[in-house]
Amino acid sequence: MTDAASATRIVHRPEDGRRIAYEVLGPAHGFPVFLLHGTPGSRLGPRPRGIVLHRLGIQLITYDRPGYGESERVQGRDVAHAAQDVRAIADELDLDRFSVVGRSGGGPHALACAADGNLRDRLIRVAVLVSLAPAGAPGWYEGMNGDNHKQFGNAVTDPAELESEIRRRASGIDVDPDFLLGLLTDQMTTADHRVVSDAALRRQLRLSYRDAIKNGPYGWIDDVLALRRDWKVDLGAITTPVRVWHGGEDTFAPATHSRYLADMIGKTAELDVRPGAAHFDAMPELPRTLRWLAARPALATR
Repeated sequence: MTDAASATRIVHRPEDGRRIAYEVLGPAHGFPVFLLHGTPGSRLGPRPRGIVLHRLGIQLITYDRPGYGESERVQGRDVAHAAQDVRAIADELDLDRFSVVGRSGGGPHALACAADGNLRDRLIRVAVLVSLAPAGAPGWYEGMNGDNHKQFGNAVTDPAELESEIRRRASGIDVDPDFLLGLLTDQMTTADHRVVSDAALRRQLRLSYRDAIKNGPYGWIDDVLALRRDWKVDLGAITTPVRVWHGGEDTFAPATHSRYLADMIGKTAELDVRPGAAHFDAMPELPRTLRWLAARPALATR
């Protein structure tokens, strides 16, 4: 089998002509799945190796949300805007049917695709791993580590202070790619430490963080602000099968977030809270999720 080209490609959003950078990996005729990166992150974020994608028969599509990496900023964007980006790339690749998975901060953006009236009929399945819930959901801060509590609290009470702190962190990454991992390590559970001790995964995280802020911290800033505002996403409008996965020991985005999402989505949601797992366990969970997203029985039912 031959791989689809993995070099960075560019498409322009029809809504405003702004540039979106994306990559396509895996077998050229594999089942297409969009992977939406975390916050912060980029199209280069952790993903399965090519040999795994071949074995699964997955053509994986990753892209930089606006303001990250090579994608042009869309200031003031809402979470719902992600559906426009995915639709633009899918149209460019001439994809009729596909699935979407979002990890961490990418989870809400994957749900935006599932709820979008112009996109949801093209989706086979959607998965969200360790996703945040909308701001104001019951128990939103319960079990959350101090750093995330402070950062997301600032997004509501003092956006200027939030932006200053993100700029400081982005400058730290620019000087030392391990800077953010060092900050995160201090907040990790034992389960998370176990996952990120893998040298290959750490290299992927460093590369993703460095690429995310290469043209400034704007994607990171806009992501956090969008996640704390009204998402403009109607979770009750989702009719696509959705797998909602969470580590039971997660302190970055506690499992109460996924329980809320599953309740709001309703009967099409499948909730899996894994005991003993935490936030970064979403990365080794991804291959199993990709297998579910490409399950051929789903094709026959649509």
